[in-house]
Amino acid sequence: MPPFWAAPPWTNHSRSGELEFVLLGFAHVPSLRPMLAVLFLAAFLLTLLGNTLIVLLTSLDPGLRVPMYLFLRQLALVEICFSLDVAPRLLVTLLWPGRGMYPTSCALQLFLVLSCVTTESLLLTVMAWDRFLAICRPLHYGTIMSLRLCHLLATTCWLAGIPVALVFTIWLFNFPYCGSRGIRHYLCDIPPLLSLVCADTRVFEVSIFVITVVFMMVPVSLILMSYTRILVAVLWMPSSSGRHKALSTCVSHLIVVILFYCTTGVIHLRPKSSYSPESKQVVSLSYTMVTPMLNPLIYSLRNKEVKAALVRVFIQRRGTFTP
Repeated sequence: MPPFWAAPPWTNHSRSGELEFVLLGFAHVPSLRPMLAVLFLAAFLLTLLGNTLIVLLTSLDPGLRVPMYLFLRQLALVEICFSLDVAPRLLVTLLWPGRGMYPTSCALQLFLVLSCVTTESLLLTVMAWDRFLAICRPLHYGTIMSLRLCHLLATTCWLAGIPVALVFTIWLFNFPYCGSRGIRHYLCDIPPLLSLVCADTRVFEVSIFVITVVFMMVPVSLILMSYTRILVAVLWMPSSSGRHKALSTCVSHLIVVILFYCTTGVIHLRPKSSYSPESKQVVSLSYTMVTPMLNPLIYSLRNKEVKAALVRVFIQRRGTFTP
């Protein structure tokens, strides 16, 4: 009897004869798949609802047209893209197990995952620098964080990950794959795909390690430096209300930073680590499903300015449609 992770033989080939990959996410708990599908569908809808609300509020309300909320809007857009890339395929895997996907579809998903992770990493770094300037350099903040610079930083964050994601996606899919094409994961990611490669991947793994350090560890170091300076500045504030407001904004940011960087670091710093595929699936859920869902709550919807903007936009729209 083949092991549970072996792909069903009728799904390894498409009608055209092309070999397909088969995602085997949560194959070790088949009885839980319907319940997991319901939970992930709810998380997906909440993610779309919360992040879309942030995008609309920061676009429509003039009071939120400041650098911090401009970057929050970009983060919300990244989370929407991330969820649209991961969640539908995850639901298909849970509800119709054994369905194959073309290598081009798998490569596209990997490319989008790598691009979104890189963009989010850079955005979190820029947001930390923005808070550092607002709290530690308030007199120069308006001059430094001009609208032009904000748009330039946001565009750079979106574009920087594209060439890196493209290079590693093409590189990985040019390796020879042997045996079963069952991917013991719910998405096409580097670690589960590497386990199917029957070639020497040491150069690839070293390159992934270097890129992860550049796009993950360096930003983390910059964020920690920014928040260390922020903490020192906050402790010297004479006003307790000012300290509370500054700390509440920064603590919410740090929660997202810790959740995102710890989980992505575990997965990508050692793509062929000894962690079981099942453990990697659980860890990956943190940055692919949980963080995108929590970001609107952690960052914005608990923020008084965002709540006030929501009331203003609602009243304005209601007044528009009232005869």
